[in-house]
Amino acid sequence: MDSVFDDLYQKYHQELYRFLFYMVKNREQAEDLVQEVYIRVMKAYDRFEGNSSEKTWLFSIAKNVAIDYFRKQKGWKQRILEKLDFSTVQVKDNMPLPDEITQQREEIQMIYQCLDECTVDQKMVILLRYVHDLSISETAESLSWTESKVKTTQHRAIKALKKHMEEMEMKVMPREKSK
Repeated sequence: MDSVFDDLYQKYHQELYRFLFYMVKNREQAEDLVQEVYIRVMKAYDRFEGNSSEKTWLFSIAKNVAIDYFRKQKGWKQRILEKLDFSTVQVKDNMPLPDEITQQREEIQMIYQCLDECTVDQKMVILLRYVHDLSISETAESLSWTESKVKTTQHRAIKALKKHMEEMEMKVMPREKSK
């Protein structure tokens, strides 16, 4: 069991932490929740049948840990509306120009700010699909949803993100013109 646990930890720890961090927006709380995920993994690993990938199974547990956390919190809706910590966002291009880096960071910040305006379900789907690269079927399995619900939620999330980004750009445009 130790080698299996170590293998899971090495493969997925950063992704689990990142997912939980984006959900709770607090580093220490995300670390605590990751530990809770691993406690549940250790308790339930003998029941893991391999019907899904380990990654899908882990994210399913992480989703449940996050939901349990939110249920225990007073004002969890307010916590979800707080801004993400953008200092953890990294630009992936190896050799971008400085102005490209600035532009990418601004766009990433805008996306994450607008993501905060989405529902919890929409946010989970976007994070799992686009940040953690899960397929629709893996996302459905992780969330205990149908693939149809994932597709619908993803469609609505993208539509909501686009609307929020357009609204944000409209607010920024008049300020830039007045400069």
